[in-house]
Amino acid sequence: MQTVLITGANRGIGLELTRRYKAAGDRVLACCREPARATALQALAQASPNVTVYGVRVSEGASVAAFAAQIGDTPIDLLINNAGMAGPPIQKQSLEEMDFDGWAEAFAVNTMAPLRMLQTFRKNLAAGKNPRAVTITSQMGAIAFPMPVMYAYCSSKGAVNKVMKMAADALKREGITVLLVHPGFVKTDMGGPNAEITPEESAAGIASVIANASLASTGKFMKWNGEEHPW
Repeated sequence: MQTVLITGANRGIGLELTRRYKAAGDRVLACCREPARATALQALAQASPNVTVYGVRVSEGASVAAFAAQIGDTPIDLLINNAGMAGPPIQKQSLEEMDFDGWAEAFAVNTMAPLRMLQTFRKNLAAGKNPRAVTITSQMGAIAFPMPVMYAYCSSKGAVNKVMKMAADALKREGITVLLVHPGFVKTDMGGPNAEITPEESAAGIASVIANASLASTGKFMKWNGEEHPW
């Protein structure tokens, strides 16, 4: 049994990853902003002692610190930075118009929060078995991917790609594998109903990529289907 910490666990890919790791018999520390409104996640926790729900706002240092105090020195085998946001309305994150406050919020959630989680739980990961820190990113953050819209979202994902690539190099000597995963174009609230794959398909692919991750693959940018993604 491994201990898995998942942010944004209340819906979409995060919820499906929680279901998957619970079914595998793992212990899941499932984090979300508003546990009282996370009906499906709470149902999972009520059905299994292996799932514990925590209220955490990953963009707020005090909230993350309070959560860290709750779990103490619990070893963490797998950290999945899944929480994310699309940023301002699409028409307000363009060359013509930018909601700069919304852009800053997108950076706080998509870029800074994953590093805050990694910093905060670095010692917990070091105490884990085959420790891995995985950030769910997007192909829209790849320089190689042509994407002329959503400046705030794309730049926040491009930035977290660079941050985690740097962290991978630093943490390799501590035995911690760091990985970036593009989840696919998924039928979630963000992806919409016309996306290409379901959250279940995405979560299954992500879990497979994680299972095959090791220090030999640290710092890689992977797709949900196991292919490596160009930067």
